[in-house]
Amino acid sequence: MSGMNPGMDMATLSALAEPNRMKIVELLRDGPLTVGEIADQLGLRQPQASKHLKVLSDNGIVDVKAEANRRIYKLRPEPFRALDSWVKSFQRAMEERFDNLEDYLRELQNKENT
Repeated sequence: MSGMNPGMDMATLSALAEPNRMKIVELLRDGPLTVGEIADQLGLRQPQASKHLKVLSDNGIVDVKAEANRRIYKLRPEPFRALDSWVKSFQRAMEERFDNLEDYLRELQNKENT
């Protein structure tokens, strides 16, 4: 995808496109959780939750910390900052287009009024 920010890539979007992974990210938005807590809250088996968490981890979306025999997952801010600035780049482009459209309409009105 051309014009994407470095750090914001298709891997992030495709990792988030899977519904269970998106739900995991939404759960983790409120703070770190263990695999067991994530599995329970989503009604998944622990191996399923672990598989999704591995994809999120491999794509740099979550960090994992081992604590005794538990693995605690938390969101990394970087991919979301990159996603945010990527979305904002579209916002800027759309605002420019609306500004150009306003100018064009004003021009047309001025021509009609002369």
